[in-house]
Amino acid sequence: MRELTLPGLKFPEGPRWRDGSWWVSDQLGGTVHRIDGDGAYECVLQVDAPSGLGFLPDGALLAACMNEPRLVRVDAARGVDAEEVVDLRGFARHLNDMVVTSEGRAYVDAYDDHFDLQSHRVLLVAPERHVTVVADDVRYPNGIATTPDGSTLLLSETFAGRITAFDVEPDGSLAGRRAWAELPDGTHPDGLCVDARGDVWVASYLAGVFLHVREGGEVLDRVALDGRWAMSCCLGGDDGCDLLLCSAETSQDDYFAGRSVGHLDLVRVDVAAVQCP
Repeated sequence: MRELTLPGLKFPEGPRWRDGSWWVSDQLGGTVHRIDGDGAYECVLQVDAPSGLGFLPDGALLAACMNEPRLVRVDAARGVDAEEVVDLRGFARHLNDMVVTSEGRAYVDAYDDHFDLQSHRVLLVAPERHVTVVADDVRYPNGIATTPDGSTLLLSETFAGRITAFDVEPDGSLAGRRAWAELPDGTHPDGLCVDARGDVWVASYLAGVFLHVREGGEVLDRVALDGRWAMSCCLGGDDGCDLLLCSAETSQDDYFAGRSVGHLDLVRVDVAAVQCP
C-alpha cells in the first residue's frame, strides 16, 4: 500500500481517474484536486462541500455540491472558472455521489435529511439539463456506478446494507430494480467502483473496510484500514490496476463539526478498471 500526499486533506470523496491523473473531492475542505502519476497536485475547484465527480463528453469536470444542491462544471485544462449547470434545490436539500455516463447523463444521489427515508432519491440530469426523479424509496443512496456495457446502474443503499441494480432504459430512466448483492451484516456501503469483470469494490464506511464483491454477494477480497472510515474508491493508473482508497480519521460528531483527517492510499489489484466516467 502506498499513500498519496495531499496536505490538509480532510474528507476525500468522489475519486475519478482521467487523463493520467486522479481527481478527488475534499468534501469538508471545499476543494477538488487533481493528482498526477508523480504525485504532483493542484486545486482545480473551490466550492462548498463538493462530493460526486464525473466528466462530460467535452472533457469538462462536473461536481455535485452537497450542501448547496447544484451541479457545477469547470474546464480545468483551460483554466475556465466554474459555472453552475443546474440548481437542484427544488429536488433536494443535499446531494451526495454521482456518476456521469458517456452520453452526458448525470445520475445524482439526493435527500432532504439523512434519516428521513421518504426524502431519499436518485435524480437524472439530462444533457439538456432537464431533471427527473428516476428512483425513490431508497435507503440512503450513496455510491453509484454503471456496469461496463452501460446497461445497468448500481447503487449503494447505505442504510439497507446492500447494492441495488437498475436496468438503464434508452431514455436514461431506470427500471427492473433488484438486489445485486446483500452485503455481510454490519456493512454500510458507501462509494463503489466497477472492474472489467463487472465485480465491484465498495467501501463500508463505519467498518473502515473495502470489499471486492461479486453479484449475488460473494466477497472476493477485502482491504481493512483500522481506525478510519472508508468512504469511496476508484480503479485507475496506467494499467487500470491501481485501487485508490479514500478514508478518514473522524467520527459522526467530528464529521458534522468539520473535524477530520483524510487519507488517500493506493493498492494493487488483479482485475483492471473499466473506463472511469
